[in-house]
Amino acid sequence: MSEAKTVAIIGAGPVGLAAAAHVLERGFRPIVMEAGNSVGHSVRQWGHVQLFSPWEYNIDRAAARLLASTGWNSPEPDQYPTGAELFERYLEPLATKTILARHIRTSSRVTDISRVGFDKLKTKGRERAPFEIRYRNGQGPVAVSADAVIDASGTWHSPNPAGANGLSAIGEKQAADRIAYGMPDVLGKDRARYAGKKVAVLGAGHSAVGTLTDLAKLAAQSPQTKPIWLLRGNDPAKAFGGGANDKLAARGELGAAFAALVAAGEIKVESGFRVSRLAADGPRLIVGAGSCGREVAVDELIVATGFRPDLDFVRELRIQLDPAIECPVALAPLIDPNEHSCGTVRPHGARELAQHEPGFYFAGMKSYGRAPTFLMITGYEQVRSIAADIAGDRRAAERVELVLPETGVCNRSAISDASKCCGGPALSGVDACCAADANARQDGKTGCGCG
Repeated sequence: MSEAKTVAIIGAGPVGLAAAAHVLERGFRPIVMEAGNSVGHSVRQWGHVQLFSPWEYNIDRAAARLLASTGWNSPEPDQYPTGAELFERYLEPLATKTILARHIRTSSRVTDISRVGFDKLKTKGRERAPFEIRYRNGQGPVAVSADAVIDASGTWHSPNPAGANGLSAIGEKQAADRIAYGMPDVLGKDRARYAGKKVAVLGAGHSAVGTLTDLAKLAAQSPQTKPIWLLRGNDPAKAFGGGANDKLAARGELGAAFAALVAAGEIKVESGFRVSRLAADGPRLIVGAGSCGREVAVDELIVATGFRPDLDFVRELRIQLDPAIECPVALAPLIDPNEHSCGTVRPHGARELAQHEPGFYFAGMKSYGRAPTFLMITGYEQVRSIAADIAGDRRAAERVELVLPETGVCNRSAISDASKCCGGPALSGVDACCAADANARQDGKTGCGCG
């Protein structure tokens, strides 16, 4: 691909814009297609959420070089931005005040990608044919050609369903008006929807824990608010992290504060709750689990069970993905959530991301498939390497230019003294000195597990 002139980039989020910056530095012309009405459209949906990594790890170097020419003031590197601040102080000026502005097409949703003159079956001469990218922009379908494609479209708009088996729960689509996915702003713009309501949150990751923590704050202001944690697993303490001993400090801090809320009874826990059906019962939503008749009645359900990639528009390309994680095959063992957290995924680039379709690459959150271990700065390293690979600069593509701290960049200063206890207090009724000790005892260990 050393003669590539035009690179199509799908998605104008942090990684998509970084890709455009690196492509420009390589002397190529990027065409950035964003489905939303502005850059960073998905980021704006979680603008109320504070990132676990500071500004130092959220700004791409090629993008920073573009911004420097505009007189941009870089944020303090050790401060932790919210999604809204990431958009306002970085993404928006990058997209409007630099040369990137002329290369971005918003409200342009990609619907199909293929090779000009080649369907998926035809091989001979395929690698020399340009890509054809079709998209809709409100004025009918449009087609553009490109020598290479970087799909950085993310996964935000493809949330996992409530069903415990990976499928939608029976009745989930019919109950859509009472379900929110991801991490709604329960203390801000969505407050009226949840204040004074009985709200169930399904999930065990950061999004679920953060939302439940905010609901507990809302309950302190609006006492009729009743948060319920629907946990598929049987051990709530696994979501608490390791407190001060956790290698990922932010996970430990968030988990410790959350553990204290659970121990105090401010959040009701329904463990071993594998959602199978949803049904309206007057003003309430009945959430059922399994076939044993277990159920809870709530006003609202928040499904925070992660995301999955939308692969529909790449169906005419020769794509090979890991069957479990739905990410590039070579990347799968590096990001498997059964083995890794965001802090243990090592930097990687074009070699791990390339497909059997020469010139096509996944990047950013979408490259991780269903794995939740993605870090923004890792995405920046991906697109730096990809741009080098497109340019035929194999040495730069193979070189690793990102060094992460041993504990990763998921860290934040302590938010409460509770983080000094190993994972926070143990659940009431559990014979343990703290959450870490409870986990150790469950694993059959003796003595204090926080030592």
